[in-house]
Amino acid sequence: MKTVLVTGAEGFIGKNLTVELQNEEVEVLKFTKQDSIEQLKDFIKKADFVFHLAGINRPKDISEFNEGNVNFTETLLSILKKENKKVPVLLSSSIQAELDNPYGTSKREAENLVRKYGQETDTKVFIYRLPNVFGKWCRPNYNSVVATFCYNISRDLPIKVNDSNVVMKLVYIDDVIREFINALKGKANNIYEYYCEVPVVYTVKLGKIVELIESFKKSREDLSVPNLSDSFIKALYSTYLSYLPENQFSYGLKMNVDHRGSFTEILKTLDRGQVSVNISKPGITKGNHWHHTKNEKFLVVSGRGVIRFRKLNSNDVIEYYVSEEKLEVVDIPPGYTHNIENLGDKDMVTIMWANEPFDPENPDTYFLEV
Repeated sequence: MKTVLVTGAEGFIGKNLTVELQNEEVEVLKFTKQDSIEQLKDFIKKADFVFHLAGINRPKDISEFNEGNVNFTETLLSILKKENKKVPVLLSSSIQAELDNPYGTSKREAENLVRKYGQETDTKVFIYRLPNVFGKWCRPNYNSVVATFCYNISRDLPIKVNDSNVVMKLVYIDDVIREFINALKGKANNIYEYYCEVPVVYTVKLGKIVELIESFKKSREDLSVPNLSDSFIKALYSTYLSYLPENQFSYGLKMNVDHRGSFTEILKTLDRGQVSVNISKPGITKGNHWHHTKNEKFLVVSGRGVIRFRKLNSNDVIEYYVSEEKLEVVDIPPGYTHNIENLGDKDMVTIMWANEPFDPENPDTYFLEV
């Protein structure tokens, strides 16, 4: 089992990396800003690989860029050389290193130090110039617009968008961590000698990000589910949910209740249909209708009953007995009038899926006794 050192272990990327390394049964030595240089020396003696994530990006004073990004990197590398520890080093840098601002300059100098260390010691080094990283556990109202928007929109707080047409390059935290672990395993995505990159990069306008996050918030009202076949939307939706206020994980649904029981819609999608839950009182029969194109799936999860079918223009009745004791899905094909009866002495609960959300303008539902 490898032992790895992670500097900046309490940061956004560091937290995500350390938990996944532990999932991989890797021993992690977590160095944070509260630890001493003596502790760093002790960790380096034990490490087989170094993830150097520590750095400064939002200082109170501009001089902190040089102290946190350059001087600390120099200290780390000098200890490695002094201890004769020829172990691989992965540096988390930034695309800002391409620019001549104070932050970019400090990151570029840190890159140069790491590259020089690799040349002098004949040791493998990996330099990742990351674009904006988004995902769970990123600090809002700090240096991530995605984290800030997710946090504020989920809490009905205002957001500020100066130019919705600004194009952002983004990488998702899970993709970053997967790539970092690939580097640990000797499978880094090298693009030029020391330089590597996360394979999946999203290019999205700022206005589109806002539009999506606002739609996620609204989805609790219209019961919609975003298009999760789009990998960016899937990642952004997961990120948004991670910023929900802890007292607002749940949300209510509209229950349509009458003497027979209740019917409640849960989820709706444009291309994957609708999911609902139906509760029938003992002795109650529901349905007695048919559809031209609409089709459904019924799953009784509590109680017992019978689902009956009769093809139009036929007198033959088909029966499927269902119960909580043997979970099975029953398809409801078009062209068959059908009903479901509760045969038990308690409420019968049925999960129902339809291939399309209910449209009151075109319900495709016609009453006919089975």
